[in-house]
Amino acid sequence: MKQNKQIKQMIFCFLTPAVLFFLLVFLYPVVRTIAMSFFYVEGVSDATSTWQFIGLENYTTLMKTAIFRESIKNMLKIWLWGGLITMSISMLFAVILTSGAKFKEFYKAVIYIPNIINAVAISTMWMTAIFNKRFGFLHNFFAFFGSNLATTDYMSGSIKFWTLLVAFCFGSVGYYMLILMSGIERIPADIYEAATIDGASKPAQFRRITLPLLTSVIKNCIVFWTVGVVGFFVWSQMWSAPLSSELTTITPFVYMYNITFGTTGNADRNAAMGAAVGVLMAITVLFVFFAVNRLIKDEDVEF
Repeated sequence: MKQNKQIKQMIFCFLTPAVLFFLLVFLYPVVRTIAMSFFYVEGVSDATSTWQFIGLENYTTLMKTAIFRESIKNMLKIWLWGGLITMSISMLFAVILTSGAKFKEFYKAVIYIPNIINAVAISTMWMTAIFNKRFGFLHNFFAFFGSNLATTDYMSGSIKFWTLLVAFCFGSVGYYMLILMSGIERIPADIYEAATIDGASKPAQFRRITLPLLTSVIKNCIVFWTVGVVGFFVWSQMWSAPLSSELTTITPFVYMYNITFGTTGNADRNAAMGAAVGVLMAITVLFVFFAVNRLIKDEDVEF
């Protein structure tokens, strides 16, 4: 009896710091942000006594704001088209590198390198070395063949969004490739050997073995991708004009930052509306998480 009491006391002593840390660092900011979204609050650090309750007005205002709606459209395009491009290329590399390719570790390291480079550095590389209209790779490539595309300005107009998307996907492939590779490598080789003996081709093995057994891994990739896209910020800022945001590249997090802290030439701030954006983005992630788990059924088996 005394020993059980001592064990409980020990558990309490170990858990208390972690619980307090969770409440102060995570739970309190979340609750405060949700509550703030129902008030008018100019500054993030304003005392709660100055908050003015306005109900759902922040949310209705957001839905009527053209800039916010445009940021949502950009985010959805990044999520859909970027997701298809990134996951397809990542899956291709994962399958190739787990099929007995030579120098596998070398290629894996090369493909993953963009993920360890700072987003500011890699986006600068793309803007100057690839997309620059005077000396970028694409300009020189098309100029060599005498194509009119050599005069294209890849950093303006609607095409600017797609150059941003290409660069972002390039920097994301390696991360998801490693996740997919780890899933493929845990599938026993015996299953593929048996399928080969039965006469199944490589594409058939991919459709009937690899994909079904990667269901849980693919679900995780979709959720991770959603979290990354919802928090899309640095790339958007790098692709915008200095010290400002553009409609072609703005995303909800950039809009949230601008409305919370003000922008160049506009000192108006509304921290509560920024909180409302954060709440909506959190709901988006939760929706995707539950939708993915509901629509995509696991087909893993015990090995």
